[in-house]
Amino acid sequence: MSQAEVLRMKPPLVPLATLIGRELRNEKVEKPFVKYGQAALAKKGEDYFLVKLDCQRIPGNPATSFSVFAIFDGHNGISAAIFAKENLLSNVLSAIPQGISREEWLQALPRALVAGFVKTDIEFQQRGETSGTTVTFVVIDGWTVTVASVGDSRCILDTQGGIVSLLTVDHRLEENAEERERVTASGGEVGRLNVFGGNEVGPLRCWPGGLCLSRSIGDTDVGEFIVPIPHVKQVKLSNAGGRLIIASDGIWDALSSGMAAKSCRGLPADLGAKMVVKEALRSRGLKDDTTCLVVDIIPSDQPVLPSTPRKKQNMLSSILFRKKSLNVTNKTTNKLSAIGVVEELFEEGSAVLAERFVSFEFFSALLNANQCPVLLVALLGKDFPTNANSGIFRCAVCQVDQPPAEGLTMSSGPFFSHGSKRWEGPFLCTNCQKKKDAMEGKRPSRPTVVA
Repeated sequence: MSQAEVLRMKPPLVPLATLIGRELRNEKVEKPFVKYGQAALAKKGEDYFLVKLDCQRIPGNPATSFSVFAIFDGHNGISAAIFAKENLLSNVLSAIPQGISREEWLQALPRALVAGFVKTDIEFQQRGETSGTTVTFVVIDGWTVTVASVGDSRCILDTQGGIVSLLTVDHRLEENAEERERVTASGGEVGRLNVFGGNEVGPLRCWPGGLCLSRSIGDTDVGEFIVPIPHVKQVKLSNAGGRLIIASDGIWDALSSGMAAKSCRGLPADLGAKMVVKEALRSRGLKDDTTCLVVDIIPSDQPVLPSTPRKKQNMLSSILFRKKSLNVTNKTTNKLSAIGVVEELFEEGSAVLAERFVSFEFFSALLNANQCPVLLVALLGKDFPTNANSGIFRCAVCQVDQPPAEGLTMSSGPFFSHGSKRWEGPFLCTNCQKKKDAMEGKRPSRPTVVA
């Protein structure tokens, strides 16, 4: 082949300015703007929030940035809320394998959130303090939103067309029948407060302890049936974006999800947050701490999230949540309509730790990253050869390395199966195993005297 023929086969040169322009246009599609506003009014001073816009999956690489927003509503003191605010994010990130792709990172994130919540709870309870906190924790990476929550703070999504979707599940015993059944099946009791004369007053509570929530971080003194295992939901927005409203129960006791979304439509995020708090105060008065974060996820070529009027219900059937099929590739997600389609990627709310951890995809990521050898044994079975020279075992929950002599145990049972095989695991340290057994009713809760 002659040199002239080789030159003709080469692609034509493209000016550098054109290449840069293409990259910028692609970035507009892949990386939306994230704008937020915050507003709060304090009654007891137990609400805290976290905003971190500059997180990076790969330290030092701005192209791997993601954002975190969280609300912590403390009770019986502020210690648990402060501790969770300061430690939860690092505990979540420490549970994600290093050196994996963005897609694998997003797939591992839901399980890492479970591990981070439980680890934070264990670490706080080791301090011997008795306060507790609800948590609504939101991670935004591009158009993908992942929400983990315990308690009764809430996160809602308002998309184009006026569709309001709840991304969290309230863990109030009064409203959540599944949680009432879980507590009683595990050996706890659910009932109202008894006053003199035998009259029952107030909301349903978990006994011992008397907490009206079934999930939280902390609450060392209210029995073993209050668990820190979060409900997790992961969705992908269309490139039309959407608005998140994250708030403590001081907002949701006064406003429905629809009322909160409607009260701030058409306003920028900072004014929207103030309007939600103002509307809650107007409706109910200042009965509790009220904290609100409004977060807009918008295309980079739009200054604010556009507001569109609500359409008739029969026009909306095509823009509700759409489950992701196991056989659908990522190319399909790029074809979502720009009018408000939200694709549901993951949702799990079980309070049983074993059901949340053992996942083929999660451990495959660990296998590919050559990390957590003990977790790999949990995936492949007890007979899988570990690195005996290391002498190190890592708990699947608290992620703490321990020598085998420290009593690391494997939680057995028919968990997640893949390819007609049954996996055994995860490996848990003594403290985490005791907590897991208590959550699942395998040992009685310690007696608690309620005044």
